[in-house]
Amino acid sequence: MPLTKERTQQIFAEYGGKAANTGSTEGQIAQLTERISQISGHLQQNKKDFSTHRGLMQLVGKRKRLLNYLQKNDLTGYRKLIEKLGLRK
Repeated sequence: MPLTKERTQQIFAEYGGKAANTGSTEGQIAQLTERISQISGHLQQNKKDFSTHRGLMQLVGKRKRLLNYLQKNDLTGYRKLIEKLGLRK
């Protein structure tokens, strides 16, 4: 189930500064984290859904690349975002 438009705006307003700032790295990472948690819940019920598992791995990789970018360019923002989202790293 994809994210609704309202939920996407909430995520970007909370993490990206404004709802219209959809290009912010922090907002993109938060949105990917939300999608990853939804897909993980789906895969717990549907263990043999291998195509969704592949999509999940792609999202995790994209989030990892964005986190590496954020870590290189804004270390304090990276640390705050990791703590706020509850990611382990």
